[in-house]
Parts: sequence; C-alpha cells; structure tokens
Amino acid sequence: MTQIPPPGSPRGRLAPSPTGALHLGNARTFMIAWLSVRSRGGTLLLRMEDLDHPKNKPGAAGAALDDLRWLGLDWDEGPDIGGPHAPYTQTQRRTHYARALETLRARGLAYPCVCSRRDVEVGQSAPHAEDGLFYPGLCRGRFADYEAARRVLHPGRLPAWRFRVPEGETVRFEDGFHGPCAQQVDALSGDFVLARDPDGAGYMLAVVVDDAAMGVTEVVRGDDLLPATPRQLLLYRALGLVPPAFIHVPLVVSEEGRRLAKRHGDTRISALRAAGLAPEQVIGLLAWWCGWAAWGERLTLRELLPRFDLATLRREPAVLTKQVKAAMKIQD
Repeated sequence: MTQIPPPGSPRGRLAPSPTGALHLGNARTFMIAWLSVRSRGGTLLLRMEDLDHPKNKPGAAGAALDDLRWLGLDWDEGPDIGGPHAPYTQTQRRTHYARALETLRARGLAYPCVCSRRDVEVGQSAPHAEDGLFYPGLCRGRFADYEAARRVLHPGRLPAWRFRVPEGETVRFEDGFHGPCAQQVDALSGDFVLARDPDGAGYMLAVVVDDAAMGVTEVVRGDDLLPATPRQLLLYRALGLVPPAFIHVPLVVSEEGRRLAKRHGDTRISALRAAGLAPEQVIGLLAWWCGWAAWGERLTLRELLPRFDLATLRREPAVLTKQVKAAMKIQD
C-alpha cells in the first residue's frame, strides 16, 4: 500500500490535545512539523483533538494555543481563525465520524464489541502488539446491531466499535524518516478499536476522517505512533480516501529512556515561561536536540528555517539530561 499525496504545496497540521499542558516533547514535534511545511511554502492548519473527554483539562485548549504562539508557531487555519474546513475542533465534527462509521458498517468492516480488556487478556494466544493487546475477533458476527450488543452490558458500559482487519495482508508504506515499514495487522493486533463512542467519535477513526477532509498531505508526529500507522492506512483504503505522507520522529525521553512524565521534572512550556526563559532559549534547545543548533544557541523559528533538513535530524531520541534541566531551570 503506497501513499501518493495530492499535487501542489504541502498541507500539514498541528494537532494538540487538551488533556494536559504542552511540554518540551510536544513542542519539539510541533516545531518539526511547522518547519517541514513552512520551509516549502505550504499551508499549516491547527486542529484541536478533544475527543478524550474524561482526560480533558479545563482551559488546556486555550493554553496550548498560547504556548505555541509564544514559541513563534503560527497556522493558516484553526479553531481560533477559521478556514475552509471548519470546524477545527473534533467535538464539533461528530457527524463526519458517524458518516464514516456508517460507511464501514455498510461494507461489513465495523462491528460492535463488548469485550473488556480483561476478556482480551484472558484470551491471549498471540504476542502483544507494540501498543496494545492482540484481539482475535471474539465479537465478529456476534450481534445483529449496536443496540443488541449494548443490551448484554451493565448499565453505564458501552460497546466499542472494531474494524474487521483483512486476513493475511501485509501493509507496507514508506515513512519519511524511518524508511520502508511493514506490518501484518491481523497477526499483530487483530481487529482494532475504532472508537468507544456509539457514533464513532474516537481517535483512530477521527484522525483519518479529519486529515482526509482537511486535505492534509503530510503528518509529522512522534514515533510512538508508528505502529498505529498500518491500521490507519487500512481505514483510508476502506473509506476510499487518499492517505498523507507520514513522518515519525523520535521522542524526547528521560535519562532512563522513558517518555516524559511529572517525575522527570516540570517540562511544561508554561512553567518555562513562568521561570523567565525566552522563547529563543526554548527553540534553541529544541533545535540542538534535532542537531540543527549549537548548545546554548538562541534562535527564533524564522532563523531556524534555513537550517531545517529532515535528513540531518538526529536518529536517536532527545534526552532530558541534568545539563538540559539546569539550563532550562526545570524543577524536579
């Protein structure tokens, strides 16, 4: 399966989530996405991915936009400025996901599932996927419709929607940073969850629907999402949509190699602002992590633009060392 972006200048996107404050790891990925599009005179949109209601934090959406602007990032379309593909907030786009879900159902590719995580764990007979459990299709063909599945669950619990993965197919694609990638989805993860919402409003389906509807031709994101890409490519094909090019870049991690968390210090952009740092200091650090600046150099994004070269981006994860913490006034 190959990706052929539409002709013309690139359209990229920033997709923050209001589940917490923007931190250095998020900022580095967003910076690379911004540089990639701006270096080629493309269009950048911002979409607020706020479907994860229980984890959403009040005020986090506005704070994320403030932090991005403080760093110097801008966008051409978004929830604050509008654009031809409005709305740019996912909770306002639920009808799009419902239509996509109905298309998949009509093609026999989506079905309701009542299995809990415990049910899946008990039934394991294959290795776990990189970012989840293998699901053997226990609810395939089990229910006539969603309501029939709902009736077997305790009140308050809802069925999930799963995608019926084709058997024996290897999904292949060319990642813009990692190169050739391949995954046999049915053997690794099995039928995967599309959404845990009756109308299909969930990350896996929504991100595919929105990127296609908004004409996104390039997606730059952390390489923790690389294992999910073959599943999304299956959805693009099932819905008759053209996928973007994918570029998965290394994360920012702790000295132990773990994803950033509170125990690693306060790496929120808002905390760095409160500590008196200038945006040029933060951009300089992010650029140094990428291999595009000297240690301690201060830069604006505009000054960094001529240095952008994906081919020279460091292959290893960026590390939050004691040296970085001291320079950035990061408190443990």
